Amino acid sequence: MNEISKYHWGVEETVSQLRKLRVQSLENRNRRHKPPKLPSRKELQVILDGLSGVLFPNRLGRPDLTEEGIDYFVGFTLDRVLHDLFKQIRRELQFISGSEGIDEAAHQKAIEITRLFNAQLPAIRALIDSDIQAAYEGDPAARTPDEVLVCYPGLMAVIYQRLAHVLYKHGAPLVARMMTELAHSATGIDIHPGAEIGESFFIDHGTGVVIGETTIIGRNVRLYQAVTLGAKRFEKAEDGSLVKGNLRHPIVEDDVVVYAGATILGRVTIGKGSIIGGNVWLTHSVEPRSVITQASERSE
Repeated sequence: MNEISKYHWGVEETVSQLRKLRVQSLENRNRRHKPPKLPSRKELQVILDGLSGVLFPNRLGRPDLTEEGIDYFVGFTLDRVLHDLFKQIRRELQFISGSEGIDEAAHQKAIEITRLFNAQLPAIRALIDSDIQAAYEGDPAARTPDEVLVCYPGLMAVIYQRLAHVLYKHGAPLVARMMTELAHSATGIDIHPGAEIGESFFIDHGTGVVIGETTIIGRNVRLYQAVTLGAKRFEKAEDGSLVKGNLRHPIVEDDVVVYAGATILGRVTIGKGSIIGGNVWLTHSVEPRSVITQASERSE
């Protein structure tokens, strides 16, 4: 008897029980046969690393690139990454359709989404450039924009969200959500891919920031750590299930600063140029250029 088997852990019985639970779970979800594969977190991380390198080849790609070789690297990497992304999107669409064989509609839709995503990459790069500049100008500890790009967790979370947001809008919400959750795991910053975020967005420090699905953020907005832009309540349907997709998160207008630990809940509007102080709990709209603190509330 070998070392592994002599203790008789009871593995066979555990395997049998786990099989029964899997079958029961599939039946409860009306999937009585082998379900289609889901997108892979590991493969999506490789895709995100590749996309980061495509957008910033000298900083997040390869350090040994020559000026003559940059375009070749970008083209080669992008072609590979888009092909891998297409396969992940197709997995999502085929999972939704429930098809166990080749789903031609999912195949064609995945091609379309991937092409639309590729076409948006220059615009995404321009937005991220504005985010880098906002961080560099807004943080005296940042010595160069390059330091922001390679060191700041807030920027990593925003890069992933800006990439994911395009996929979310064009019909791949699960792939998009998995992308932002990879950033969440790495940085502690939770930004839903559905959130709409304007240019020059800066999250300073970042840990504990939460930005909900239907949040709208204007231009030149700055958030500090542990800020929550969340929902005040969750509406329920007549059968008791949660209503999905309703507008339940804040609108933050241009040039707003929200300091550490502030919580803003519900479909409220934070007026342009306002300052929300640390640890404030806010569930109502405020006028432009308001200053909200724990002790007082005033407009300038």
